[in-house]
Amino acid sequence: MVRIHFHPQQRSDELFAQLLDVLGGISPTIEPLPADWSAYMDVTGSLRFWDRDVEGLVAVIRLRLLALHGVQSSAGAGPTRAIAAMAASVTAPGAATIVGCTPYEVAAFLRPRPAAALPGVGPKTARTLGEYGIATVGDLADTPPAALQRILGTAARQIHTLAHGVDERPVVPAAAPRSMSAAHRFDRDELDTDRHQRTVLALAEDLGGRLREASEIAQALTLTVTYADHTHTTRTRTLAEATAHTPALAGTARRLLADLGLQRARVRSISLRAERLRPAVHATHQLTLDDRDEKLHRLEAALDRARARYGPGVAGAASAFNSITTP
Repeated sequence: MVRIHFHPQQRSDELFAQLLDVLGGISPTIEPLPADWSAYMDVTGSLRFWDRDVEGLVAVIRLRLLALHGVQSSAGAGPTRAIAAMAASVTAPGAATIVGCTPYEVAAFLRPRPAAALPGVGPKTARTLGEYGIATVGDLADTPPAALQRILGTAARQIHTLAHGVDERPVVPAAAPRSMSAAHRFDRDELDTDRHQRTVLALAEDLGGRLREASEIAQALTLTVTYADHTHTTRTRTLAEATAHTPALAGTARRLLADLGLQRARVRSISLRAERLRPAVHATHQLTLDDRDEKLHRLEAALDRARARYGPGVAGAASAFNSITTP
């Protein structure tokens, strides 16, 4: 099993599809994860065809991505989906981490890892485990299942199984969900939180205009913030109702940014992705007695007509000006 992350300078839906095509030339079993620009690959049947071991095949994949599209990548590989994901999470761009299939190799990789690195163990669960002196995956594996169930409840069984390196979840082949994205790369690492907020607002305005132009609505938004050290944080939130209405998109985007709690973070780039698109004819709208939202829709339509006539950037929210113009 391989988890591969893409690290392009600029992101677009077209590029993501092209990168998936490269992976498809290696193995037909690909599960795309567009929210964080990664994918799972089951390369079991590809090793014999390519006459390489896992490390050699991962090197071929990364070389093809770089040669064909100039995109740096990182990869983690292991006998299970969870181990591949954990290996990828500790791998810098341009490198690969390969975990062998023997019980000794699996234990040597898993046991020293912090408990929070295990899939299914979030910050709150990790804090709860820490109160009982369970700090590493090895501690989780050594904790009796009955004791772990008293601490974690129904989630204990799966977490205990993963801590022992057992994960039967397969790679599920699928096409990349339809989406639309906007991104901005700062000229220098940006620490100004006000600039971060203005950028997110401008991205939401750009996405809203493009969605309406294409007669599409989005059911979810994904915000990705990339930092100076090339690490990134991704958050996704489902919208209250599928929409292309800029205020709704901007409000959700602002909440996603606030959830990150960025304080003096050196931000290299910010991207916003509208997920799970569908035709606007399927849109539903909650009726209210307040006509403010209807007025905003009419204003939005007028601004769309102005942009269509005079070009992008001529009108929009005042807080987005002096910020960015996205392609």
